[in-house]
Amino acid sequence: MLNFELTQNIMKEVNKAVVGKEHIVRKVLTAIIARGHILIEDIPGVGKTTLALAFSKVMNLEYNRMQFTPDVLPTDVIGYHVITREGELGDYKPGPVVCNLFLADEINRTSSKTQAALLEVMEEGNVTVDGVTMQVPKPFAVIATQNPVGSIGTHMLPESQLDRFMIKLSMGYPDVAGEIRMLKDRSGSNPLFQVQPVVTREDITAMQQQAERVFVNDSIYEYLVKLILMTRRDSYIELGVSPRGTIALLNMAKANAFISGRDYLVPDDIRSVFFDVVSHRIILKPEARVNNVNIEQVSQGILKQVQPPKLG
Repeated sequence: MLNFELTQNIMKEVNKAVVGKEHIVRKVLTAIIARGHILIEDIPGVGKTTLALAFSKVMNLEYNRMQFTPDVLPTDVIGYHVITREGELGDYKPGPVVCNLFLADEINRTSSKTQAALLEVMEEGNVTVDGVTMQVPKPFAVIATQNPVGSIGTHMLPESQLDRFMIKLSMGYPDVAGEIRMLKDRSGSNPLFQVQPVVTREDITAMQQQAERVFVNDSIYEYLVKLILMTRRDSYIELGVSPRGTIALLNMAKANAFISGRDYLVPDDIRSVFFDVVSHRIILKPEARVNNVNIEQVSQGILKQVQPPKLG
């Protein structure tokens, strides 16, 4: 795989700015190579914006950031046409989503109507304004952040929009060693200044195409589908993973294999990304909360129940 070494260089550079979060950096890169979008649910100040900025710089991507607030309108996101004196559509003024990497900050603080404005862009890679459809640049990825449910001024994302995100992550606090290193690295300079571009947009597109061609044995297909079916049959789950989630799990697993330097899928590729792909697509029944059972415990139970195939 010609571009395997490039993925290692990308992660090495991003890790210069995002301290102690190597596993998060890898999963974000995996989602980008899988042509997916990333949802990060976490408290403010743990490095979400730094993460997006580092990726945009390392991967030579046009980057835009937008702070979502209750007064943000759909046209603020996707843009608008200037109306001429004759009442006709004039020039299109692109919104911030027209870029390669779009950071939607605190997406659950804005209205449902504005949230929905992202749906077509995330799913189709197009924006439609006044009936005119335009493509966003390629490659294209959204990194959206949201405050934990229950925070002041938040609006829960509907299932239809959550399903558009390939994975959901939580960065969390750094450990003691990581926080000390962060303080030292930021003494007198910003670590983002040390980050260097290592790939082009064409390289990213090539990596995405190579990941798509990763070989999948029939027994691996069967294993993946059995895992998804269990999310629809588990006694604690009210809403299981959709077919879109099945495709997301396959694409993430393929990208994980690619980053690992393989051109074929193994069960561990699926297992390593399973929770990140399904956690925001599952709704638990009330009895799960009564019994103090969370989504992570349910997903781990599913992985234990379904036996992976033995590859010769």
